[in-house]
Parts: sequence; structure tokens; C-alpha cells
Amino acid sequence: MIRLYGLSPSTCDTVKKAKKWLDSKEIAFEIHDYRKAGIDDAMLRRFCDALDWEQVINKRGTTYRKLPQEQKDTLTKETAIALMLEQPAMIKRPILDIDGALYIGFKAEQYSTIFQS
Repeated sequence: MIRLYGLSPSTCDTVKKAKKWLDSKEIAFEIHDYRKAGIDDAMLRRFCDALDWEQVINKRGTTYRKLPQEQKDTLTKETAIALMLEQPAMIKRPILDIDGALYIGFKAEQYSTIFQS
């Protein structure tokens, strides 16, 4: 089972690129849109434990950049998880789940390596 976690491809260019790459290779997958399907504490903790919470939080996104500097400076795993649950746009995307193995972000070279085997 392959699942792509993120926002809708119509909303997120990176998810759109990942979807296009997977479609071009005829790789079957499902998209889990946080805004439609939601995200819960257990799922987000799984991502943060496997990928490191500092990699999971999208520091380049508008939502994160709008946070007060003091809040950014005092961010911990717990406060980051709370923020990402409240505002799923703060989760870096996409997160690719292949039978439980997790990968974050999209680069064509990275996906080529992942799907090589």
C-alpha cells in the first residue's frame, strides 16, 4: 500500500509534482489530504518519531513564518505537534508511506531511488 500524505494537489505544488511523477510511472497510490481526511495525534507522532519532528514541520511555509519569533525560538517536539495538529499546512509535504516506510518531501531523483527496487 502506497499513500501520499499532504494537501490536495490542487492546493500544494509539491504534492502535485509527486502525484504527477507517480502517475507517470504507473504506480498505484492513494492521497490522504489532511484538510479532508484529517490527521490525528498518533499519525503525526508516528511521522515525527520516524522522520524527526524538526524535519516534519514545514519551516518554509507561510503558516510557520507568520508565527511570532518567540514561539519559533521556544519550539519543542510537543509544541510543534500541537501546532501541526491545529494547522496541518505546517506539515512538510508530501510524506510518502510505502508499507510503513516513510519518506518526506519530493524530488524526482529521490523517488527514482525509492522505487528502483
